[in-house]
Amino acid sequence: MLRLCIALIVFGGWLAFAAQAQVTNMPPTELEMFEARIGTVIIKGSDQIGSLAIGDLNLVVTAREFTDVSTGRKEYGLAVEMTENRQGTVKMVVDYDELASLLNSLNYLARIDYNVTTLPTFVASYTTRSGLRIGAFTSQRHGTIQFFLQDRNVNSARILITSAQLAQFQTLIEQARKSLAKLRAPS
Repeated sequence: MLRLCIALIVFGGWLAFAAQAQVTNMPPTELEMFEARIGTVIIKGSDQIGSLAIGDLNLVVTAREFTDVSTGRKEYGLAVEMTENRQGTVKMVVDYDELASLLNSLNYLARIDYNVTTLPTFVASYTTRSGLRIGAFTSQRHGTIQFFLQDRNVNSARILITSAQLAQFQTLIEQARKSLAKLRAPS
């Protein structure tokens, strides 16, 4: 009886692990799931909204529209591409339904101050489904609050940005949202 109980516990644990492994292998965004469809033609439209130079890094924001030809179904969102010295490009997508939350978070981070905590240091961040992380932090109670971008999926180093660059990034995201809203509007 004891062996049967142990075997059932082990089997149950294995099932839970297998189920979790299947979920984590799924693309995190609707755009990525849409793009991964097989057996149908997918049209991927894009419109480069703008770019932002951050030291050796070039950040490009692109509005995206994906269409399944067989059904006519469309998905919308944007891509944020970060290229450093033309060496490698990291691309993260943000679904249309995440844009309002992302913009609200960027607005909050742009206005953050030391009153968010009574403790001497803090990190405040927002992460999209695809792993794009934007944040603010300080290592001391006085001085400048710093901002950063990061690819949370690979736990990359923080890319430090100024408050002006954060505002420019927010403007690019807002422009992409407005462009996509026009596409989504009924004709």
